[in-house]
Amino acid sequence: MFKKYTVCLLLLISCASTDKLSTYHDFGEKKGIEKVVDDLFVYLLKDERTKESFQRLNLDKTKEGLSNFICVTLEGPCKYEGQSMKRAHKGQEITERQFYGMVENMQKAMNKNNIPQRAQNKLLGKLAAMHKDIIGN
Repeated sequence: MFKKYTVCLLLLISCASTDKLSTYHDFGEKKGIEKVVDDLFVYLLKDERTKESFQRLNLDKTKEGLSNFICVTLEGPCKYEGQSMKRAHKGQEITERQFYGMVENMQKAMNKNNIPQRAQNKLLGKLAAMHKDIIGN
């Protein structure tokens, strides 16, 4: 009897840990996230709502930081050593228009890379929770 419950418990634990990383895997792990971020910046730099905010940044450093941030947000095995969203956006006075431009371009980049809708929604939900830390700060 003990053995039966132990096997069930181990099975539940393995399913939980698999589910925990499933969104990270849906993005194609670290390389897939980096591809989405590369495509995102192509769109951001062409979009009238967002291009001005990103033209003056060190793009390589910003892409690397965002890739690591997304990886950690998706519970992947990465390290994000950058600032909090509130600190990173302090004084930038980002508008709702710019924020939603970023979101729309992120969706385009994820669609281009065939990220499943469930995985997109999971990431966007986590990012939406950071809205107040990014807007008008």
